[in-house]
Parts: sequence; structure tokens; C-alpha cells
Amino acid sequence: MRLIKTKLLVAALCATAIGMAPMLYLSDLSVVQKALLVTASLCLCAMAVKVCTAQITNQLGALEIGLLNFKDGEFSSTLACKTGDEFETLCQLYNDTAETLRREKQWLYQRELMLDKVLHSSPDVLLLVNDQMYVVLSNRQACEFFHPTSKVEDSDSQANGVGATRVGANSLGEKSVGTKSLEGYTLGTLLKNKPDTLKDVLLDNREGLFTLPQDANGIQTWHMATGTFLLNNQTHRLYILKQMTRELNRQEVSVWKKVIRVISHELNNSLGPISSLLHSGQIVGQQNGNTRLVRVFHTIEERIAHLNQFVQGYGRFAKLPPPVLVTIDWDKITAQLSNQCDFKLTMPEAVEVKADAVQVEQLLINLLKNAHESGGNPQDVELVIKQTASQVIIEVLDSGKGMTDSVMTNALVPFYSTKANGSGLGLALCREITDAHNGHLVIQNRKDKGLCVRFILDRA
Repeated sequence: MRLIKTKLLVAALCATAIGMAPMLYLSDLSVVQKALLVTASLCLCAMAVKVCTAQITNQLGALEIGLLNFKDGEFSSTLACKTGDEFETLCQLYNDTAETLRREKQWLYQRELMLDKVLHSSPDVLLLVNDQMYVVLSNRQACEFFHPTSKVEDSDSQANGVGATRVGANSLGEKSVGTKSLEGYTLGTLLKNKPDTLKDVLLDNREGLFTLPQDANGIQTWHMATGTFLLNNQTHRLYILKQMTRELNRQEVSVWKKVIRVISHELNNSLGPISSLLHSGQIVGQQNGNTRLVRVFHTIEERIAHLNQFVQGYGRFAKLPPPVLVTIDWDKITAQLSNQCDFKLTMPEAVEVKADAVQVEQLLINLLKNAHESGGNPQDVELVIKQTASQVIIEVLDSGKGMTDSVMTNALVPFYSTKANGSGLGLALCREITDAHNGHLVIQNRKDKGLCVRFILDRA
């Protein structure tokens, strides 16, 4: 501003001096008088310039401060100018620009909030890495999936000076309390203690379904999708991991239910006429006194009754009602279970959870029955009910022979059974009850001997 003001002052003084030169040349005044006249004229000119440019200086200063606010990303200030000249037009343009930038900033901020909400509410694992394989963005599911501890040290990060200051820190918001951020870690660091399958899939950028080995939540099936794009002139890769275990289980059970409904319908259509003809045949056999014929019809009647029971059992599996959630009375359920089979109960503390009491009891009946038929000591059958901060865990333990890998793979498939008279619906019905409660059913061989079937239910 001083430079502009100086230029205006110099221009005014030069103009004054040039204008006075002819008059001084033609006048009869002495040199001293001419010098005093020139000095006085220049002083008056300087004072006039200062007075006339004072408002311009203030207006230019206001514009300068406003533009500095723009530079700092502050768009809330406006300028008031009622001079009626070009400066008023400039101030109006400034105010219009500030309003436009303010609206765009607000829209971008709201969009970032929405994007942040979508990212962190997504059930999928989202991970964005740059071309140096550093994580620059992740959501809460990714933090829970990789869960790096504070002891994790990244030698590459320390070598590049990224230990304390995270590279590309997430600008969309902080993670929830207690969840460690992934930003600044390399992908290799996050995969240090992960299964080899996950390492191969992520490092080779292989899209599609893959299976993680069994852990506390059982064997899990995931789907990975990737995408690449340029961000700040740097190539970034986005990894999206989607948990598919429950969805695939639901699809599988849905297909089996459709098959069961078709089979049940066809069997019922055939059993009705057969039962009617059987009744007529029994009457004829009794009237003729043909004992052999009566014995044949009696055998047929027994097989029809067994087949009816078979169809009804599958029908119950195909038409499992939605769970009615109530607070579980464990004393009542365990007392009813003890009337049907023996087991040792372990419940360190009172466990409170809402679930369908009838369905949970049916699930435990099936699991305890399987435990007694596992070939181990019946006195070793144990029912464990415990809880964590967010989950209720129910385990049925036995000391039998356990399961081979092939049997465990097909254990939850309807109709599959290793028993001579098994229907193959016990564990399938347990899984259906578990899915209806949004829980997990895990089957694991115990370290010493026997089998552990774990029913995990979210307390929420």
C-alpha cells in the first residue's frame, strides 16, 4: 500500500512542479520568493494528495486483509463500501466471491462428514495405500481387522522418518476411542502376524473370494476388490475386504430350504393316497383273516409314520420362525436341559442376554445330544456359559474323537450325517438358529481330545 501511495504522491508533485515551471519562468519574483512559492505549493499538493488518497488507502488495506483471509481459508468476512465508485464495485465482487467460497466450503465440509460417516459405518474393511505401500486412509473395520498394537515397530517407517508423524494422516476424522489408527504403517507391517493366505491375496492384488484359517470365529470367507487411481499425482490403491461367511451360509441354507420344501410337498402328495389305500387294505386283510397280509400292511404303516416324522422334521427346519427376544433365564433353561441329559455346568458369573429361549434351548439340546454321542465319557460333557464386554459365549465340550477335516467341512450342511440313523439336521438347525440371532457357530477340535462347539452371540 505504501508503494502505491508513494507513486501517487510523486506523480502529483511532479505534475505540480511541471505546471508551475512556466509561471515561475515568466514571473518577476526573486529566486528566494520562487523557492518559497514552489515549496509551499508542493506541501499543499502533498497534503491534498494525502487527504484524497486516505479513503483509497483504507479500501486497499481492507481488500488486502480480505484476500489474506481467503489465503488462510477464511471466507466469513465481508467488506462494507458505499463510495459509489469503482471501489464499491470491487467490494461487491469480493463479497460475492466470499459468499460463493463460503457455500462451497460448507458443502465440501458436509460432504466430508458424510463420507467419513459412510466409511466408518461400512461393514467392509477399507484400506487406501500409496505407491510406497504406506496406509493413508482406513476405516474402523480396518482398524479392528488389523488391530496393530503400540508395540508394532515399522523399520521402514523409522528409516523414512515416519515413526512419530503419520504419513497422509486421515483428514476425515479421528478413530473411535481405543482403536489404533493405521495411517503411517506399511502394508507389510500390518500383515506380519496375519495368515499367509491374507498376505498372498493383498500383496498380489488378487481379487475374488478367499478363505482365512479357522480362529475363534471359525473358518471365514472373504471377498476382496481393488482399485487404483491418482491422488496428488501419486498412484494409490484401494483395498475393499467384505466378510462373506454369513451371506454365503444364508444363501446355502436358503437353497436347502427350497429343496426341502419341494421334497416335503411331493412326499406329502404321495403319502396321502398311500395312507388311504393302506387303511382300506388293512380292513380287507382283517376281514379275510390273512395274517401275512395284515403284517405287511402294518410294516407299511410303520414306515409311512416314520416318513411322516421325517418330513415334519425337515419342515421345521425349513420354516424356523423369527426369534422372539426375551431376557434368558439360564437357571430355568439349564434345569430343563438337565432333565434330558447329564452335563457339567460352568458359568462363572451371571450372564444377561436377550434371545429366543425356545430356540436357544433347542440348540443346546442338539449340541449336548451330539456331545453324548461323540464316543467320549458322558461325565466329561461340559456346558460353559460366559460373557465378555460385547459378547456372550456358550460352549459345549466333550472328550470324544473330534472331527476330521472333511467331516468338519460338511458338518453344517443339511442332510449330512456320520451316524447310521442321523437325519443330518441337528447342526444345520443350530446354524439356522445362530444366524437368526446374528451370531456365530464355531466347531473346533480341542487341543487334547474331543470337540468344542461354540455359540457366540452379540450382547447388543
